[in-house]
Amino acid sequence: MIKNPFSEIILKKENKDNKGSTEFQVVNFTNRIRKLTSHLELHKKDYLSQRGLRKILGKRQRLLAYLLKKNSVRYNELIIRLDIRKKKIR
Repeated sequence: MIKNPFSEIILKKENKDNKGSTEFQVVNFTNRIRKLTSHLELHKKDYLSQRGLRKILGKRQRLLAYLLKKNSVRYNELIIRLDIRKKKIR
């Protein structure tokens, strides 16, 4: 499996043994989401993968809500680094 540079950044920033941190989990879910979306572009009728993608999206959404509530600075850094939210124009 190819290592992702995002997870390397998170692991260098934090303790290398802290793979259960919220940021690390969000990065892993984001990697899986990107892989599943590319898979679903080829296989449009793979409904089980679509269901798995929706479950992963929900888990990532809950983790991001938790991180926003606990520490909004870490949340904003992670969102910017992963580029997973659209920026609001005001």
